[in-house]
Amino acid sequence: MLSFRRYSLLVLAYNLIVILWGVFLRASRSGDGCGQHWLTCHGEIIPSAPELKTLIEFSHRVTSAIAFLLVLGLLIWAFRKYDKGNAIRRTSLGAFVFIITEALIGAGLVLTGNTAENLTPTRPLWMAGHLLNTFILIAFLTLTVWLAYGREMFSLKVETKFIVMILIAIFGILFISITGSIAALSNLIFPSESIAEGIAKDFSSTSHLLVRLRVSHPIASILVSVYLIFFADLLKNAKPSEVVSFWAKSLSILIIAQLVSGAITLLTLSPILMQVMHLLLADLVWINFLLLVISFLEKENLSRTQKTTTETITVFKP
Repeated sequence: MLSFRRYSLLVLAYNLIVILWGVFLRASRSGDGCGQHWLTCHGEIIPSAPELKTLIEFSHRVTSAIAFLLVLGLLIWAFRKYDKGNAIRRTSLGAFVFIITEALIGAGLVLTGNTAENLTPTRPLWMAGHLLNTFILIAFLTLTVWLAYGREMFSLKVETKFIVMILIAIFGILFISITGSIAALSNLIFPSESIAEGIAKDFSSTSHLLVRLRVSHPIASILVSVYLIFFADLLKNAKPSEVVSFWAKSLSILIIAQLVSGAITLLTLSPILMQVMHLLLADLVWINFLLLVISFLEKENLSRTQKTTTETITVFKP
C-alpha cells in the first residue's frame, strides 16, 4: 500500500500547513476578513472586492475545505482497502470526525465575533477548545500514518508507572499549549512596545487577566520540557529498540529547539514569522512525542522487549 502510505503522509503534512496558515491569519489580525459570515464571506460565495485581510481569511477557508476533502478521501480509501476491524479504519474515522469539529469550531469563532482583536469573555475558551481539537486531529492523522507504514497498534499492557508518566506528559504538553494560546492572544490584543513594558504589564494589578496569565507560559514550558527530556530518556532505557531510541533523541532535540524559539519570540516581541515557527515546532514536538509513545507501546515489540530484558538479567545474574 505504498500509495496509501504516501497519501496519509501528505494529508498530515497538508493539515500542518493549514494550521500554520491559521496562525498567520490570527497574528496578522485578519480573522475578521469575512466579517461574521460563514460559509459565505461578507455574504458572498467569492468576495468581489476583497481587502488584503479578506484574501487571507478567504484563502484559509479554501485551504481548510481542501483539508476536509483530503481527510474524507483518506477515510474512504481506508475503508475500501483495509478489512473490517483493521485499526487504520478507526484512526481515519477519528481524523474525519475531528476535522468536522475543527471546521465547526472555526465557524463558531467567526459567527460569535471571536476573531482579530475582538475580546469576549468566552474567547479564551474557544481558543483552548480549538487547540485541543487540533491536537486530537493531528494525533489521529499521525496514528494513521504509523499504521499505514506497517507498524502495529499500541497496547496499554505495560507497568502502571509508564501509563501514569505518559498521562502526565500529555497533560503537560496540552497545558503549555493552552497557556501559549493565552499568551498569543494577550500579545495580540495588548501588545507591548518593549520587553520592559511587557514585564511591567505582566505584574501590574491593573492589567487584564489575560496579560497577567501569560507569564505562566514560559515557566510551564521550562518545567514541562525538563520533564519530557527525562521522560524520553526513561522510555529509551526501558525498551531497547532502535525506533524508540530514535524518537526519544529527536524529541529532546525538538524540545531544545522549541525553547530557543520561544526565547527568541519573547525577546523580539512576537513577530509573525516567529509565531508561525513556534507553533510549527510545537506541532512537531507533539507528533514526535506521539511516535515515541506509540513505538514504546507497540504490540509487536512488547514480548520482544520482555524477552530481551529477561536475557539481560540472566546474563548479569551472579
